[in-house]
Amino acid sequence: MKAVHFGAGNIGRGFVGLLLHEGGYELVFSDVSAALVAAINAASEYTVHEVGDGGTDKTVTGFRAIDSSTDAEALVDEIATADVVTTAVGPTILKFVAPHIVAGLALRDPSLPPLQIMACENAIGATDQLREHVVDIAAESWDALDARAVFANTAVDRIVPAQAVGGVDVTVEPFYEWAIERGPFGDEPPHIPGAHFVDDLTPYIERKLFTVNTGHAATAYFGARAGIERISDALSDPEIAANVEAALEETSALLVQKHELDAEVQGQYRATILRRFRNPALPDTVWRVGRQPLRKLSRHERFVGPAAEAIERGLPVDALVSAMSAALEFEDAEDAQAVDLQRLLGELDATAFTAQVTGLAPEHPLFARIVEIVAARQAALRS
Repeated sequence: MKAVHFGAGNIGRGFVGLLLHEGGYELVFSDVSAALVAAINAASEYTVHEVGDGGTDKTVTGFRAIDSSTDAEALVDEIATADVVTTAVGPTILKFVAPHIVAGLALRDPSLPPLQIMACENAIGATDQLREHVVDIAAESWDALDARAVFANTAVDRIVPAQAVGGVDVTVEPFYEWAIERGPFGDEPPHIPGAHFVDDLTPYIERKLFTVNTGHAATAYFGARAGIERISDALSDPEIAANVEAALEETSALLVQKHELDAEVQGQYRATILRRFRNPALPDTVWRVGRQPLRKLSRHERFVGPAAEAIERGLPVDALVSAMSAALEFEDAEDAQAVDLQRLLGELDATAFTAQVTGLAPEHPLFARIVEIVAARQAALRS
């Protein structure tokens, strides 16, 4: 069995690639970093170091890498004969992955089983987004290619902090979750022992996005505001911990009501997430977790998404709005979106900024709440 994975970074090697390896797949990594591709191809194995309670070292073998920017033809040939294609590149990069998939499907022997495609991204319906790109690029040829692939959405969860420069080993936390929708595969799901297949993925995706991602980002923004470097240290601050816990209590209330989750079970899940963030063995920084604040403040992301639904249901959103206020203060000269965030705060009035960044309509009940914190941030910048 063979799997092609787009994105040979830390998540690709330390989570998705590891589980595919444990499922018996030969791994072909695709990346645009020539240095990383060279390092992977120079290694015969790499180690995934799980740090924290219950962590072990795991060795990955049977892999190679292709630079998709210089050797697209070789990548397309690998896709044409693969069993599985996965991604961990970020939702905005999926449109650049799609042309390679289309070309691979065009070369694929129609007698082979359908290529099983899963986008493992921190976004709702990421695989659906990838499929839309594929269909658009294939255009009139899609009818002939449709039967050669199946697309399944996934929900992935594992903290993989920034790594030391050089080498291909990866440090991760012991906890992980990979939920995959069962339906598209029929009776022949991919063989991934560490994953679990579910009939309805939406509760898993939203539970993860609105608990793990909301909590992680909130910790980063409150921590950055306080001048704290590490995520684990930020949660050692009682005020920050209380603010993050309050935000997650609000998202939990939404999840319990919307998906009829057991409130006690969700509370235990929330507590587990906060323990993971407090893991001192993970050298995670507020700057890594907080990067791309414009995306994280967008309509269907980790703050505006749950806050909009919660306020529509009459549920409290004060703590989520407070976390968004902290996000507006995030400044990092090395992150393009953080720079753009502060530029937009200086160029647009509060109403225009809120509409452009959050995607909310002015009549939405959350809109005025965000305009208020945007105006406050702008006033502070002018003073």
